Amino acid sequence: MVKAVSAENFPVTFLNHTPVMHLPARMSVTEGVAFKKKCQQLLQSNSLPKKIILDCTQTIFIDSSGIGALVRTFRNTQQKEVQLVLKGVTPQLMAVLKLTSLDTVLTFDPLTATPTTTTNYSQQQLPTTHPSIGSWIKRCFDIVGSLVGLAITSMLFLPIAIAIKLDSPGAIFFGQTRCGFMAKKFRIWKFRSMCIDAEAQKISVTNQATGAIFKNDNDPRVTKVGRFLRRTSLDELPQFWNVLKGDMSLVGTRPPTPDEVEYYEVPEWQRLDVKPGMTGEWQVNGRSSIKNFEDIIKLDLQYQHNWSLAYDLKLIFKTIMILFNENSGAV
Repeated sequence: MVKAVSAENFPVTFLNHTPVMHLPARMSVTEGVAFKKKCQQLLQSNSLPKKIILDCTQTIFIDSSGIGALVRTFRNTQQKEVQLVLKGVTPQLMAVLKLTSLDTVLTFDPLTATPTTTTNYSQQQLPTTHPSIGSWIKRCFDIVGSLVGLAITSMLFLPIAIAIKLDSPGAIFFGQTRCGFMAKKFRIWKFRSMCIDAEAQKISVTNQATGAIFKNDNDPRVTKVGRFLRRTSLDELPQFWNVLKGDMSLVGTRPPTPDEVEYYEVPEWQRLDVKPGMTGEWQVNGRSSIKNFEDIIKLDLQYQHNWSLAYDLKLIFKTIMILFNENSGAV
């Protein structure tokens, strides 16, 4: 474990008047906050540099908070019209950049390894940000559970599909982009519970939540059948496919939308250190009644702190117990 560093301890040298910041071996939440602060100091200097170089030759571990700090810094440099260049990117760091598609937007030093090289950035080089990520037992449990769930989905598909079609014109399934492990984007699937132009109408619906989430108890976009599907959680059955693919887990944190992640501060990115789940702490502790983003963060971090295979089973059991509770609501 590498000792955390402060903003004052991020060494900065200059190459032809261009600041070169040397990143530590580990980029986690403490280092991420310090890194962002140090970059802000450079961007607030009287003599604004045209370019900032990040020397990544020592960085062999980065988690979601480290990625969050890098993303926020990249946005800040863009606003200031300062170029951010990564130099000496290690295979471990490049594997994460490719996972999150940041390799397509960041600028790399021509002399360093780039995403266009033939280097094989394998799954083995991705960081184990949380014990659940490296648990093969949890993954096997997810596979078995998702297969059972998909079998149940196939039996209920026809009556649900007919009900959706009779109630509202449009597709049976609804796909939406969400952020998973390390903020990797994936397509989440549900049975459609809203009208077909729900996204376009969102701007006219009042947000009753606080922070980087959107909720409305009486959302007019939800159809009559959709309310039943949400109340019974039947709309989420197609997510067993996401679990089987590995984008999600049966139990985990709430999968946020990219719009939500846009507002995250560095420490809040910690919730992305594990795979999102079909159920979790938020599901058994109020779900739609939770309208404060900070409360969701606390529940997600609570799950990470308490995680064990037995704890997953406990949350699944609790979810089943409240599944048809009329106050359970929707994610």
